[in-house]
Amino acid sequence: MTRARGAAALALASGLVLHLSAAVAPASEGSAGVVQKFLSSQAGTHSYRATRRLEAAGSGLRAWMEAETEFAPGDGFRYEVTAEGGSRIIRSRVLRSLLEEERQLIARGGSGEVALSPANYHFMLEGVDEDGLARVGLQPLRKERALIAGEMLVQPDDGALVRLEGQLAKNPSFWTKRVDVVRSYERINDVVMPVTLESKAQLRLFGGSTLRMTYRYSEIDGRPVADPR
Repeated sequence: MTRARGAAALALASGLVLHLSAAVAPASEGSAGVVQKFLSSQAGTHSYRATRRLEAAGSGLRAWMEAETEFAPGDGFRYEVTAEGGSRIIRSRVLRSLLEEERQLIARGGSGEVALSPANYHFMLEGVDEDGLARVGLQPLRKERALIAGEMLVQPDDGALVRLEGQLAKNPSFWTKRVDVVRSYERINDVVMPVTLESKAQLRLFGGSTLRMTYRYSEIDGRPVADPR
């Protein structure tokens, strides 16, 4: 296979992982304890403006991109690429593809399909880690490449999401053997928002590939962020 096909495989491997920022549904009556707190705390969506930096590498190719992004309920998601460099194939088939997939998903009202909600996952409290964070297992109810099999780490007092990690519930293609995903969150302007996304894919014949995306917020729910990050 050519380098272009290897880059296309990287795009498939990375293509749906960022949609974990989709809105989370309200808690169901059967939820309890820290899981109940998590589901309740994540209900609803928040408007924002943020600069995103995306970096990807695979099949001997590397590229980066920066984009100004904006989201508001009712208006959808918009982005504008402001700077980019590296492999043209990676930029078009991976980085731009990620942003465009997010725009299309929100535009067609598909956020509920990938939400961290009882409609998509079975949640299992698994204990506490060395930092005192509650470990909550994620078991997807369907084998879909937009869902994650793994666990969340949440604050036990209020259910605030700190980190999510695991594997795509379904590999994107025959050429992809495994995709590992880690997403980190922080409280900014009193709202828990995603701040980094990292994924690693194992591709048949091409070895490993990586994707990293970081967010620097300037506004959340109409309020300026005092210390953009």
